[in-house]
Amino acid sequence: MIDQATIDRIMDAAQIVDVVSEFVTLRRRGVNYIGLCPFHNEKTPSFSVSPSKGLCKCFSCGKGGNVVHFIMEHEQLSYYEALKWLAKKYGIEVKERELSDEEKQAQSIRESLFLVNDFANKYFQDILHNHPDGQAIGMSYFRQRGFRDDIIRKFQLGFSTEGRDALAQEAKKRGFNLDYLVKTGLCYTRDDGQLRDRFWGRVMFPVHTLSGKVVAFGGRVLKTDSKVAKYVNSPESDIYHKSNELYGIYFAKQAIVKQDKCFLVEGYTDVISMHQAGVENVVASSGTSLTSGQIRMIHRFTNNITVLYDGDMAGIKASIRGIDMLLEEGMNIKVMLLPDGDDPDSFARKHNATEFQEYIAAHEVDFIRFKTNLLMSDAAGDPFKRATLIADIVKSISVIPEAIVRSEYIKECSQMLHVEEKILVAEVAKLKKEKTPLPSSQGGKVPSDTPKEGATEAAESTTTSETEGPTSAEPHVTQQQAPSWGDERGSLYPKELLIVQQLIRHGEKVVFQDEDEEGNTSTIRVAEFIAAELSHDTLSFSTPLFNRLLNELLQHIDEPGFTSEHYFISNADPEYSRLAANLAEEKYQLSKYHSKTQAVVSESERLHEIVPHLLIDYKMSVVEEALKNILNQLRQPEVMNDPQQCMATMSRYKGLMETKHQMAKILGDRVIGA
Repeated sequence: MIDQATIDRIMDAAQIVDVVSEFVTLRRRGVNYIGLCPFHNEKTPSFSVSPSKGLCKCFSCGKGGNVVHFIMEHEQLSYYEALKWLAKKYGIEVKERELSDEEKQAQSIRESLFLVNDFANKYFQDILHNHPDGQAIGMSYFRQRGFRDDIIRKFQLGFSTEGRDALAQEAKKRGFNLDYLVKTGLCYTRDDGQLRDRFWGRVMFPVHTLSGKVVAFGGRVLKTDSKVAKYVNSPESDIYHKSNELYGIYFAKQAIVKQDKCFLVEGYTDVISMHQAGVENVVASSGTSLTSGQIRMIHRFTNNITVLYDGDMAGIKASIRGIDMLLEEGMNIKVMLLPDGDDPDSFARKHNATEFQEYIAAHEVDFIRFKTNLLMSDAAGDPFKRATLIADIVKSISVIPEAIVRSEYIKECSQMLHVEEKILVAEVAKLKKEKTPLPSSQGGKVPSDTPKEGATEAAESTTTSETEGPTSAEPHVTQQQAPSWGDERGSLYPKELLIVQQLIRHGEKVVFQDEDEEGNTSTIRVAEFIAAELSHDTLSFSTPLFNRLLNELLQHIDEPGFTSEHYFISNADPEYSRLAANLAEEKYQLSKYHSKTQAVVSESERLHEIVPHLLIDYKMSVVEEALKNILNQLRQPEVMNDPQQCMATMSRYKGLMETKHQMAKILGDRVIGA
């Protein structure tokens, strides 16, 4: 954990224009800067950088935030990794909390393993480029594959000589702990106690983590010997878990984000050849079946994935069994079959990036259609095989989380398989029912269209605010302008978000002033007013993060020089930081001409209108949710058949309707008075 004082120094030193300019060509537009968005393809600049606020935002794709969030998104780093990146750039020493002895030992071992892998990576590269065997054997192989020198260096390819303990001896000479050579899998110990290299006599492919550290190696033998495995890969270790790694992800992550698409291939050379052809958004599962960890890694960058296959039907049928996991993640999966005799490596060497992309666009098909066509050929004329095929397709459709997508696939498969749609619907429903967990295992999640428990009680006590202030104009912040943030929530979430936006931007500012009979002036600040209004009606936000933010704001609001926006944007908690950066951004600015021709009233000057309006609007939504809940209760047989319970429920409904009319009148008056 990085302490807050260090985070403050980093945020104060990091100039957002300076940082963004390393990746984006910016030009000044008024008080801000603008350029082409680095996160998606565009021809018209929509990426805006505000030096005064320290924020950036693409008003096309929506990505942005403060300087830390920009580095997180662009370099695909965690919050603390991005802070360290900035600290290194500006020469700031990062002080982290004291680790326990166990944590220190574990961290020391991990760092040592990475250091050993880094040494081995440089050693293999040096052998390839400078050793006679490396140049004569290793380099000849790579050039025979058509790899350019710049691509060989980019992917840090290497060579290991025929010496059975050459790496071990060099590591020993350099003073490395030989135990770590075994722990990383670079070496192994024979029964006689001698240390031997694992990868002797092979060309080397280092495997990088998302941040670029070498976590493992793959080695390919060049001799045609049936007794020797063609590929040898690093075994599992404290730092390497093959189910969580993808070959090429470090070099592909930015291209995947920009193209909003990932190509999935099988081997190392497939990835390298596609990069050389100009197609960089590609990763490999390195011959293993896809795992949930690998899928989650891809899903961090895109929802769209295209799997490239060569013409090996047996291999395709074996591999498609694991793709249901991609469907289950809600990903949009397409499949492309390459021409006979080609794999991604050979096809990429024959075509440039434009030709490759055009071919893919013309020949890729969605996975369900591909799977149906593939298996249909095997089932022709065999009712039993046909029934098995239908069951297989239905199983794939059933794991798709989106109901609309499932429905569309069912319609299409009904036509392709000549099976009644209602039969497929019933089978999908049956499979989903079998997989549905019991309520106790749902982790307390409430469907977004279900009112939260206690909403009725809270709404029943809702009254109009006694502190309204002038109402000469309707606030300019509307529900349609509510910033998009986080996951989809219930209907209250957008209204809550607008209130939290005022807490972020103006939490410490005065919203009302009052003077008593003795002439003493008292002030009410935005955060205090919002907290009092919610408390008065026994309400709280449905999002725990919002409640925590309000409570923390109230704890710090009296500190000298405190500003809510700066406090939360530069907060050590990444949830606060990203939320605050998102809510502090403004899409539009008035031109100088506009400000010269008429008086411009700022948002902070209209807090006495905006904040009460947002609160009443929010309370109105709470009441509407409660009314909806009561109507649902009235439809229940146990309520309808119990006259006493039915009357009590109707009485609550009537009281809430009166409250709703009062609120509507207040909101209506404000609009009319604009």
